[in-house]
Amino acid sequence: MSASSFKPVAVVTGASAGIGAVYAERLSERGYDLILVARRAERLKALSDKLGAAHGTKVEVVEADLTNDADLARVEKVLKANSAITLLVNNAGNATLAPIAKTSEEDAASMIALNVIALTRLTHAILPEFLGRNEGAIINVASVLSFHALPISAIYSGTKGYVMNFSRGLQQELAGTNVRLQLVMPASTATELWDLSGIPLASLNQAAVMTSENLVDAALAGFDSGEDITLPSVADATLWDRFDEARSKLFAATQTGEPAPRYRAA
Repeated sequence: MSASSFKPVAVVTGASAGIGAVYAERLSERGYDLILVARRAERLKALSDKLGAAHGTKVEVVEADLTNDADLARVEKVLKANSAITLLVNNAGNATLAPIAKTSEEDAASMIALNVIALTRLTHAILPEFLGRNEGAIINVASVLSFHALPISAIYSGTKGYVMNFSRGLQQELAGTNVRLQLVMPASTATELWDLSGIPLASLNQAAVMTSENLVDAALAGFDSGEDITLPSVADATLWDRFDEARSKLFAATQTGEPAPRYRAA
């Protein structure tokens, strides 16, 4: 049996370009074999050949459109069948950045299907195996628009807000186990997503745009240090702590069972 047979396996969705492709490269460098999932098989094949030549990485290419139920079910089966998988990177996502009235039903459904349903189902598919052996990790890539919305991002922010809350809830479920989940929330990142979303990358303030390489390197540094929440571009980590504390206080303040005084009849 070859040495590569003993390597841990990482699954990366949306691996044909941008953040997903960089995750694949970095994990290959770290000694993982890979299962790469994306719609563009030719790009996955090129990346597979590159990583195999550079690092001896064994790569399984899975051509799949995760907004398609049959394709998603096929990827779920791949995850459930491979007990060597130790890491799932839920990176695949798409965006149409436009007012809701100007967003087609198809584009809205596609964002929800990929950003919410696929991420949830793939997490659900791998979790029993991880919990059964009490080992494994999931990285969910969300966005700073998880906690912020723009006039053109109502649907996208909604889907990424789901990823944030889903991930935070699951982190609490996993407490006390050796299975972990890292939530990564990038800000503007130089990927094809922008041009595909309807907002040209070139139109952004380039000083505020991070490269995919820097994003993934920062996210993996956070992963290595055991972070639950990684905001790669935020220098003051206490900002998240204060945000999370305020959220918890707000929730606690709702638990009174009575209307607030301002809503009571005089």
